[in-house]
Amino acid sequence: MSDWLEHSVQVEIEAPMTLVWESWADFQKMPIWMKWIKSVQVLEDNPDLSKWTLDTGGLEFSWLARILTIVPHQIIKWESVDGLPNRGAIRFYDRHTVSVVKLSVAYAIPGVIGQIMDNLFLGRAVESTIQEDLERFREYILEQKN
Repeated sequence: MSDWLEHSVQVEIEAPMTLVWESWADFQKMPIWMKWIKSVQVLEDNPDLSKWTLDTGGLEFSWLARILTIVPHQIIKWESVDGLPNRGAIRFYDRHTVSVVKLSVAYAIPGVIGQIMDNLFLGRAVESTIQEDLERFREYILEQKN
């Protein structure tokens, strides 16, 4: 039995949507700004699938993710098909001088881990980490823009 936790965070970036989209859509660059993502490998024989490895500094998980929806400059939706159960969407909003990026993720916490860790504490830690990830993404984009 698993409990699902869900989080949504967003950031505004003073950069053109094309740059923001192209940077995020290159999944293999994710470890640059995502603290817990150790690696992302897009499968050559099926680019809709990618292998993700997460390392929290003690616990390592991996999963195979499938792209469910991709609308350029608007949304990427995914779900795991093997490994750590998760799903989510990254949405992009073009506000002309500002690009808004909103990340929503949901993940299953196995019952045994949920009994060991307080889900409220875990949820706050994950949410603050992914918000910091988006802040690092903003900094990355601003560096690329210059």
